[in-house]
Amino acid sequence: MKKNFYFMLLTTFFYIGSFAPTVFAKDLSSLSSKDKDFVIEAINGGMMEVEMGGMAQNKAQNLEVKNFGTRMVMDHGQANKDLKTIAQQKGISLPSEMWTELKAKVNELTKFSGDDFDKKYMNEMVADHTMDVEKFKKALKETQDPDIRNWIIKTLPIIENHLQEAKDLVLKINAQR
Repeated sequence: MKKNFYFMLLTTFFYIGSFAPTVFAKDLSSLSSKDKDFVIEAINGGMMEVEMGGMAQNKAQNLEVKNFGTRMVMDHGQANKDLKTIAQQKGISLPSEMWTELKAKVNELTKFSGDDFDKKYMNEMVADHTMDVEKFKKALKETQDPDIRNWIIKTLPIIENHLQEAKDLVLKINAQR
């Protein structure tokens, strides 16, 4: 009796396990190229935000700009961590380094210091977050994968808040000059 129970249990696990690779492979093939492209682009943008935010923490003259940089490191760092988890589950290969054109933006920012850094950094944050909000809204309409869609729904309000905060800081910095 005991042998029959173990045999049935083992047979059940084998039967269920034989379908797991098929289900997993089907999940990967159903991920659209637009969804994959969005994830890779969002990860790259997030890496740039974290890198520039770290630079702002060290180089900014204005305390509010420093604090904004800290927020970029925290918020985009967490968003990237969450998105990387989703990407791994979906079998999306992610870059280990950000795209060359984004590295160039980071390198350009290193040339500035003091008030000039604050102004350049915050203007870059307005431009970048404006573009991000547009891309996220478009992706929200087009994304087919529910996990990626939920990540966008969670992250978009944060990016919109960053944009408003960046715009407010640009006005404040310009008014001080």
